[in-house]
Amino acid sequence: MLIDFVELIGKKIEVEISGGNFHRGILVDSGLDIIVLFDGKSNFFYYIPFVHVQRLKESVSEEEDTYTQPSEKPIESETISFRKALTAAKGLFVQIYVTGNKTIHGYLTSIMNDYFVFHSPVYKTMFISMNHVKWLIPYKPNTTPYSLSNENLPLMPKSTPLSRSFNEQLKKLENKLVIIDGGNNPEKIGLLQQIRNNKITLITAEGENVFWNLEHIKTIQQP
Repeated sequence: MLIDFVELIGKKIEVEISGGNFHRGILVDSGLDIIVLFDGKSNFFYYIPFVHVQRLKESVSEEEDTYTQPSEKPIESETISFRKALTAAKGLFVQIYVTGNKTIHGYLTSIMNDYFVFHSPVYKTMFISMNHVKWLIPYKPNTTPYSLSNENLPLMPKSTPLSRSFNEQLKKLENKLVIIDGGNNPEKIGLLQQIRNNKITLITAEGENVFWNLEHIKTIQQP
């Protein structure tokens, strides 16, 4: 199987990602729908779905970075893909970025057709659309978020019946209070009245009906 960017493996590159995010580092792997970038300054591996890559080029920065390509990656696979990366990351402490000015820290617990279940010590159980994940960073084994002990960090949240698709899973939240995309916008917090024709009807605290396009919903959780 021919993989794009094979000529750039092991070289320093610059990547622009949707939302005006820029990363520089060593390209250590690539697949049909993902690239893997090693940032030697933070010692993080960025697993970046290619659908969100705006542009990619070999870095010609005048700054001479001293880090070198690592010998091992946190997720090893003969052929890497976004779904394989998610599957391999189950049970690992990871950092995920979807939108806004903050990342989410926690654990993947279930992977469905087009979304996954994420357990965060801060945000609790979240349903995250695969279509909007900009990058995933696996931490080293035995690392825990916020240095919490295992007693204070239950890996597996209470079991919840899951649907195969993001749309069907959100329908299970009808008539319940929800927080969409972290709740930075007050119009993304309220009662999920119904989902119909790919639209979400949300009733805000002020009693207003706000309609959201399901295609643009990135994360959803219950308070």
